[in-house]
Amino acid sequence: MAKKLTSLFQYIFFLGLGIFLIWWSLRSLTGEDKLQISQALEKARYGYVAPAIATLLFSHWLRAVRWRLIMEPLGYKPSSLNTFFAVMVGYLANQAVPRLGEVLRCSTLTRYEKIPLDKLLGTVILERLVDAVCLLLVFGAALLLQPSLYENIMIAFFGRNAGTQSTGIFWYLVAGLAIAGTAMVVWVLYNRKKNPERVGWLQKIVVHVWQGFMAIKSLKRPGTFIVLSVMIWILYAASVYIGFLMLEETSHYAMKEALTVLSAGSLAMVATPGGIGAYAFLVQKTMELYQLNSGLGLALGWLLWFPQVAAVIVAGGLSLLALPLYNRKKSTTTS
Repeated sequence: MAKKLTSLFQYIFFLGLGIFLIWWSLRSLTGEDKLQISQALEKARYGYVAPAIATLLFSHWLRAVRWRLIMEPLGYKPSSLNTFFAVMVGYLANQAVPRLGEVLRCSTLTRYEKIPLDKLLGTVILERLVDAVCLLLVFGAALLLQPSLYENIMIAFFGRNAGTQSTGIFWYLVAGLAIAGTAMVVWVLYNRKKNPERVGWLQKIVVHVWQGFMAIKSLKRPGTFIVLSVMIWILYAASVYIGFLMLEETSHYAMKEALTVLSAGSLAMVATPGGIGAYAFLVQKTMELYQLNSGLGLALGWLLWFPQVAAVIVAGGLSLLALPLYNRKKSTTTS
């Protein structure tokens, strides 16, 4: 009961945050901005939605292939289709509660491939760490291609005293990480005797994450793993670029702007269920750095968000239906 209440409150909080960001992004729009949004959406080139969805689905397939590579050194080689279906079911769950999908995709694969859940959780945590590194590299590439971008971001958020403010924020982050690390150590020491099961579960996760790191060293095809990781993020950036083509006013933007939007959008997708509200809001604010009108920036944000959600809802829903059918047929064939 307590778990259900926690999940419910978590969902309400994140959904409320998304609704708040929708309201916040609309409240400051002028009548001219709203007119521009209306006109932009009327003239939008919706024929680019299908290529954007196809690009995203291909990236999800490559993610499933990469996940299988991480499992191979641990002694498991699940079906490609089951792995892809599990990934899409996980993405579908994230539309409800951020990060719930990571657990659900593992439990789905555990059910159909009989792989221990804790080992799968370790591989997913590792995968997310790899994605975090990739996201930093994407943002780094955006800064490298646009030398003035960092200064523009600092001024946009902190005004002309950006240097002093950003230095202060850096030390706040360092202090926050130190406090969080200390709190974790204290929690483990306090619960070691009082709640050994909790600590044991945490230790298991840490062990399997470490095994996952070791799995990278013993990958049979490390080059393939790197290529897949690069391709996944190239496809993400390509979907943003395709989104630029949907509006005449943004069709002149190139891949360097797409990298900046991808960096902001990736953060938004984990902030609220499916990125609702947060994605369009951050895209709007990002495009203002490139002197795009607020209304057009918001319209672009929604146009970029829609293919991502559509791909997940359609493919995730079909995956839920396909999993039992595929595995029933699979078990019939093998028996």
